[in-house]
Amino acid sequence: MKRQYDLDWIRVLATIAVFIYHCFMFFNPWAWHVKNNETDPTFITAISLFMSGWLMPIFFAVSGINSYYALQKRTGSQYIKERLARLGIPLLFGVMILTPPQIYMERVSHGQFSGSFFDWYPHYFDGVYLDIGGSGNFAFVGLHLWYLLVLLVFSTITLPLFLKWKPTSSKELKPLQLFSIFIPLMFLIILVDVVNLGGWDISIYLIIFLYGYFFFSKASFKSLVQKLLPITLALSVLTTVFFVYEFMTGMHAAGNRLSFLLACVKALNCWSWLLVIFALANKKLSFSNKLLQYGNQASMPFYVLHQPVIVTLGFIIADVDWSIPVKLVFLLTIAFIIIIGIYHFMISRISFIRILFGMKGIREERMYHKPNVKI
Repeated sequence: MKRQYDLDWIRVLATIAVFIYHCFMFFNPWAWHVKNNETDPTFITAISLFMSGWLMPIFFAVSGINSYYALQKRTGSQYIKERLARLGIPLLFGVMILTPPQIYMERVSHGQFSGSFFDWYPHYFDGVYLDIGGSGNFAFVGLHLWYLLVLLVFSTITLPLFLKWKPTSSKELKPLQLFSIFIPLMFLIILVDVVNLGGWDISIYLIIFLYGYFFFSKASFKSLVQKLLPITLALSVLTTVFFVYEFMTGMHAAGNRLSFLLACVKALNCWSWLLVIFALANKKLSFSNKLLQYGNQASMPFYVLHQPVIVTLGFIIADVDWSIPVKLVFLLTIAFIIIIGIYHFMISRISFIRILFGMKGIREERMYHKPNVKI
C-alpha cells in the first residue's frame, strides 16, 4: 500500500502543536500542574481555546485511519501486540518514572508539600490522582499520557467490530454524509459526561476514532474534503471566532438554551477544522523528506517527554522576574532543545530506551527497512 505521507505530517505537526499548547498552559488562567507567577487572560488564552477545539480530536482521527491500514496487513493478535508495545510500554514507563516528579512539583507549587522529592516519593502511591490540586498522588493515566491509555483501550474494545465490519474503500462518500455524521458529536457534547480529558469527553474521542476507521479511510474522502475546503474553512474561522468570544466573555455559563447553542458551535468547530486539516495536508503535504523521516521516528518519544520537561522548566522559572513574552520564548526554545537533545543523543541510539519510548529496537528497525523483509 502506498504510504500516506500527509497522515505522517499531521501526526508530527500535531505533536509539535501539543508541545506549544502545554507551554501556553503555564501562562493561561486554567488550572495546571505548575503556573507562572503571572498569567495572561487574553492573547495566550485565546490561542489555547482555538487549539483545544481540534488538537486531541485530530490525534484520534489519524489513529482511526492508521488502525484501518494496520489491519489490512496484520492479524488481530498482531495488531494488539503492536499496540501494547507502542502504547503500553511507554505508558507504564511514564507512570512509574516520568510522572512522579511532575506530581511532586505540582504539590510544592500548590503549597501541598514542602521538602525534597525523595521525602515526597513514598507518598506517590497514596490515593489515586484525579484532578490538579487534589489529594491523591498515583496518576495511573500518566498525566499527559492519558492519550496512550485511552487509545490502547479503544484499540482493544473496537477490534472485534473492526474485524467483523471492514469498510469498503471503493464506496464513495457523499458531502451530505460527511456533514451529517458530525451530529452525534453535538448530542454527545450535550448529553454525555463520562470522563473529560484534554477538553473533550472520552465518548467524543471514541466516535472520532471510529469515524477515522470507517469514513476517513475511504478513497473518496480526500477528494471530497478538497472540494469542500472553501466551505469548511469558512465554517472553521466563523465558529472559532464565536467560540473564543463566547468563552472569553463568559457566555458559556449563562443558561441552558445558550449552552445548547454553544455545544452545537463547539461540535461544528471541531468537525470543520478536522476536515480542513485533512484537506490542507493532502493538498500540501503528500510528500516525504528527511525532516519527515526524522519526525516520524521522534514523534512518540517527543510526545512522552515534552510535558515533564515543560513542567520542570516552568517550576524553575515560575517566580523569576521576567515578562511573560520572555518566559514564553525561553520555555519554548529551551524545552524544545532539551527534548530533541535527549531523543537524538540518547533515546534514538540505545535499543532498550527506544522500546521504553514506544519505538522499535535498533535491530528490528534495520530489519523493517531491509528490502524483502517483513516484520
